[in-house]
Amino acid sequence: MKRLAATVAPQGPVAVCGFVDAPLASLEIEAGPLVVLSEVRDPGNLGTIVRTADASGAAAVGVSAKSVDVYNEKAVRASAGSIFHLPIVREAEPGVALSALRERGVSVLAAAADGQHDLYDDRVASLLGGPVALVLGNEARGLDPAIRAQADTTVRIPMRGRAESLNLAAAAAVILFEVARRR
Repeated sequence: MKRLAATVAPQGPVAVCGFVDAPLASLEIEAGPLVVLSEVRDPGNLGTIVRTADASGAAAVGVSAKSVDVYNEKAVRASAGSIFHLPIVREAEPGVALSALRERGVSVLAAAADGQHDLYDDRVASLLGGPVALVLGNEARGLDPAIRAQADTTVRIPMRGRAESLNLAAAAAVILFEVARRR
């Protein structure tokens, strides 16, 4: 067990499982928001976002090829089993995925600290009722400008204190639960 586990005090069972990837075309776009992660590098953030997506009723999570592997041990552990509860589109090219989703009538919201609209304003609320994809970018650099340009709008979480921004997983949680509340 000590050789198999990367943690100091492993929790017990070990299993070998097949990947549970889903093709982009199979996603049920009406079932809930879709989360698209572009160049997310921290496995703890990725796993936490998958767990939050599951908890908030998201339909699926897409993870770009330039992101950390969704099956990274720390990402799987941080997902707390949620990786097995919702479809995961792995190694999705964000630009291609967003184009395909838009062709299916999905609105695209990009999260950005300097977003055009406050998460809670009426313009954003009108997009949240139908099929919607939330795009989140790299922890340090945010979204690639080309990916950001594909969004219908960019949203920001209003900061009341002096913090410049939230951790990526925390920001995802705030946005996903606002989408759930609006739906």
